Amino acid sequence: MNKNTIIKRLVMSFFAAMPLLTSAQQLIKYVDPFIGTGGHGHTYPGAQVPFGMVQLSPDNGSEGWDWSSGYHYSDSVIAGFSHMHLSGTGIGDWCDISVMPSIGFINDTIAMYREKFSHKNEKASPGFYSVKLDNGISAAFTTTERCGLHEYTFPKGATPVIRFNLGFAINWDKPLDTYIKQVNDSTIVGYRYSEGWAHVQRVYFAARTAVPFTKLYLSNGKESSKGTSAKGTGIKGQLMFRNMQGKPILMKVALSTVSTEKALLALQEIQGWNFEAVKKQAENKWEKELQKILVKGKDETAKKVFYTALYHTCMAPALYSDADGSYQNVQGEVKKMATGQRYNEFSLWDTFRALDPLFSLTQPLKITEFVNTMLAFYKENGLLPIWDISSWESNTMTGYHSIPVIADAILKNIKGIDVPEAFAAMKKSAMQDIRGTNFYRQYGYVPQDKYGSSVTVTVEYAYDDWCIAQVAKKLGKQDDYETFMKRSASWKILFDPSTGFIRAKNSDGNWVTPFDPYLSEYDDKKSMYTEGNAWQHSFFVPHDVQGLANAHGSDEKFILKLDSLFTVSSTLNGENIPPDVSGLIGQYAHGNEPSHHIAYMYSFVGAAWKTQQRVRMIVDSMYHALPDGYAGNEDCGQMSAWGVWSMAGLYPENPSSGQYVFGSPQFEEVKFNLAGNKTFIIRAKNTAKSHPYIQSALLNNKPYTKTYIAHATILAGGILEFAMSDKPNKEFGKAATSRPTSATKEK
Repeated sequence: MNKNTIIKRLVMSFFAAMPLLTSAQQLIKYVDPFIGTGGHGHTYPGAQVPFGMVQLSPDNGSEGWDWSSGYHYSDSVIAGFSHMHLSGTGIGDWCDISVMPSIGFINDTIAMYREKFSHKNEKASPGFYSVKLDNGISAAFTTTERCGLHEYTFPKGATPVIRFNLGFAINWDKPLDTYIKQVNDSTIVGYRYSEGWAHVQRVYFAARTAVPFTKLYLSNGKESSKGTSAKGTGIKGQLMFRNMQGKPILMKVALSTVSTEKALLALQEIQGWNFEAVKKQAENKWEKELQKILVKGKDETAKKVFYTALYHTCMAPALYSDADGSYQNVQGEVKKMATGQRYNEFSLWDTFRALDPLFSLTQPLKITEFVNTMLAFYKENGLLPIWDISSWESNTMTGYHSIPVIADAILKNIKGIDVPEAFAAMKKSAMQDIRGTNFYRQYGYVPQDKYGSSVTVTVEYAYDDWCIAQVAKKLGKQDDYETFMKRSASWKILFDPSTGFIRAKNSDGNWVTPFDPYLSEYDDKKSMYTEGNAWQHSFFVPHDVQGLANAHGSDEKFILKLDSLFTVSSTLNGENIPPDVSGLIGQYAHGNEPSHHIAYMYSFVGAAWKTQQRVRMIVDSMYHALPDGYAGNEDCGQMSAWGVWSMAGLYPENPSSGQYVFGSPQFEEVKFNLAGNKTFIIRAKNTAKSHPYIQSALLNNKPYTKTYIAHATILAGGILEFAMSDKPNKEFGKAATSRPTSATKEK
């Protein structure tokens, strides 16, 4: 090949790539990582790539529920920049490997050194965070999957110091064993073992600076340590540098769950010291994720809300394994995934509802890794995970909600899953003798005098059992199908037709009295309903809405009950009310997950127009492009996934049914870019805030009268068109043949 040909091909390649380069910032410009960092959202604004192990973000050093992520927008100080953060959870943990720049050494005895800052000097975008502290130090961060890149610029004439504080902890976390060792004049390694929400947590790190440090100063917080290594419960290391005359100091910090040697290998994820190049790579990864759903419309604020929500759906689960798939579990065993990667941070009580079904469209390859992670957890612990944090079973929240996630994957024919093993694991979790399951099987429901939160536990087990039954049916296991379908009707035992609520019973079969549907109790041992009351939890029968309507006496009576939920007083009774019950419209609580499916239930009983009305109202009132823009905990992507689905015009009311119920589309067009180069487009004509109602629908230019669409139909590709109006079409979706399916057929 001659020189001219080579040049010609290079030029052609350059111009062929130009459209990609010019569109790289097209969607990430709509993402505002500060949305959710105020109020009770509990998100963090720092740098991360999609599902990355490193979440490099600032910590205020403050205690409390609203600092569960380490950062809250109301605060005005920063205590450090740590490398692991929980996204939108209700319990605080992690914030591991905390780093803080300072001018000169920090006294050994200062456990938590803080510096003031202003939000006007703070910036965040996908894969990037920066802040200028009031002391004049500027800090900027970007990441790869397992490695964070720091850039610190000190005032001219200052003595630069970068402090590693392995004793830093907030809320429930505390260090047990920490270690720092100098490898050479630009590299240190170490680890932090801690106990918190995760009772066993081991994080290993390696840090390398672009310029040598002149001294490593080690201490245990009381006295300095001579030599090049130190071990203790809260080791601090300070790297001192020569005067840089205002030039930045760059540093890489990589993580591993296995060893410092693996952390050193992870440093290689960032080659060289080009901050902008690494930032661009992170941005391109985010742009690729956001390009999976393209929206068109005139409302720029709505796009900001939508794409920030889509961004938040890619924060968790987070990587737990090294590049070769190896990881260390809570038993201290070093394992390796047969294929793919291991993840953790599975907030399943929240995410099974909308996030995991969304993944079947946006993350079909990662679903395989997520399910295989759950199966690896099962092999190591004997049961599927409930809330997996750092591979530790926290047993947080109710239900066994790995099951709907795994069932959804199997029913949607996701590849790469050992289905017989998965089904065996599902059955074993359903037949365990902990978490009230023994009482559930013995009595057909969970008695309140035997186990707390008994109503929520019963109705959630009933739904999970319905999911097992559907997999059994697919596998031709008729006996299992009949067993678990019978169990899926357990909610009926607790339904009280005289009050219209699902209520608690004791083991003698009598109702627990007195009964107050507005009573909400935070203590799960005393409560009858988890993080809520009878109003919210009496509607958790997503698999059998028609059966629930029949229990109320008729579709019409059930519609009136749904109406009441949104219109009764928002008063909550009790002396220990959970803070999670937020975002109230009547007794509908959008700030917590048990309410998320309820507005879509109208469509199951022929009142689809009311679903459209309620959904539009919820989107408009509960999602804002502000730090306090979420009504409650973001919960590892669930709050955002509800927004993504609902703004697009669909929702998985029954997460494992493979059916998406129509809501009220917000945009003129929503385009899903699917696997296999397929696309599915939702178009809405005459959409506006004053036009929430669907008048009619077309699917691939043919009249479409159903109020839901099947997953398989979306995967095949096509165009769904809605004609919207300011007036409801009460006939659309009224016919029984137009409604989403329920376990019970219409009377």
